[in-house]
Amino acid sequence: MNNTFEEYAPDVPVPPDFDRFWASSLRRPGPVVLSVEPVPNRLRLISTFDVSFAGFGGHPIRAWYSRPSFVEDVTLPAVVEFPGYGRGRGFPHERLTWVSAGYAHLLMDVRGQGGRYGNGGDTPDPGAVPDAPWPVTWGIGSPDTYYYRRLITDAVRAVAAVRALPGVDADRVAVAGNSQGGGLALAVAGLVPDLAALLVTAPFLCDIHHALSTVTTSPYAEISAYLAVRRDLTPAAYDTLSYMDGVTFASQAVAPACFGVGLRDDVCPPQGTYAAFNAYGGPRTDKEIHPYPFNGHEGGDAFHVAHQLEWLTSRLPPEPAP
Repeated sequence: MNNTFEEYAPDVPVPPDFDRFWASSLRRPGPVVLSVEPVPNRLRLISTFDVSFAGFGGHPIRAWYSRPSFVEDVTLPAVVEFPGYGRGRGFPHERLTWVSAGYAHLLMDVRGQGGRYGNGGDTPDPGAVPDAPWPVTWGIGSPDTYYYRRLITDAVRAVAAVRALPGVDADRVAVAGNSQGGGLALAVAGLVPDLAALLVTAPFLCDIHHALSTVTTSPYAEISAYLAVRRDLTPAAYDTLSYMDGVTFASQAVAPACFGVGLRDDVCPPQGTYAAFNAYGGPRTDKEIHPYPFNGHEGGDAFHVAHQLEWLTSRLPPEPAP
């Protein structure tokens, strides 16, 4: 299949106060880690801790922190992972790829979500004033009140939290995610200048204006359905979304990056992934993209995870720090 997206580079609108907006959103004094409690997981080779950290507004955000149990006394590089739309952190024994590879692993819960797929979440969203059932529309009339302002800030704070946890090498932290999780990871890469690596597949919230004009599946369709009723909010919603676009975050990122994309993705269009990839970093940035011509939103699935493991271990070996 001919890949028509390799040179795709749309003119994504960037608000003039984009940097100031995010600097203000992320400014939060005080400790980030609120609690760390060991939890039984029935896994002999992995230890898990229930972590709470201060996210946007100081709101407590839950996460699972896991690490290989046979190296409990050494310092390891870490991978921070973000779930997809509608999912929460689930159970401690669910997402074990990165910890099984030898990394410390923090899986962030997603505020206000967790009730649509997977096995639930444990973090409410105190900042939400829902007037529709979809988190993607909550507060969309202003960037100050929008749901993803809170969630992206939580994701940035998750990196600060893992760096403060025992047994983590703060200088060797990567972020990872698919779909919504990929969009969050991409945003973090643009907002945290000293990440060690980025692993992103089919990121949500990239080239948003184009996606809203073409996509008929959720979550983009939830925004469309909302604006079909609240027609007068459309200009304000588009302005709000311009503060959240992954293409803009990508242009500010510098960490080595591994992208994955299904060219038949009708949930997060491949145009958005390529727009972010082509905007990512400078001309000498260490980045690569793996397209899957006959796959949709699942992308390369476990086949791509094998690429990710090889790519990450070559750049961020999971050996303990000296």
